Amino acid sequence: QVQLVESGGGFVQAGGSLRLSCVASRNIWTSAMSWYRQAPGKERELVATITSRRITDYADSVKGRFTISGDFLRNTVYLQMNSLKPEDTALYYCHMVIAQLPYWGQGTQVTVSS
Repeated sequence: QVQLVESGGGFVQAGGSLRLSCVASRNIWTSAMSWYRQAPGKERELVATITSRRITDYADSVKGRFTISGDFLRNTVYLQMNSLKPEDTALYYCHMVIAQLPYWGQGTQVTVSS
């Protein structure tokens, strides 16, 4: 069994910053690590992803503001979020592909006030 443990969510004013982290309970090779988010009434969307080759990709809405990084030796992924906007408010989910299987975190709430 693999569990993803997230931390770093919370409340912040517009323009502020937060840093999310997520670590897997087992040290197994990870091919990709990502962050998704889901706001009320919205579909879950991919925010950022990083592959084992260190290739990164971002949703257009967060480019230039968010940075994803990963420690593949420790199955850990981070999301540095700067210049936060109210529209960034959502439940953020960590996602990892481990041993060819997808795993999801429980979600951590990010709320940005105007």
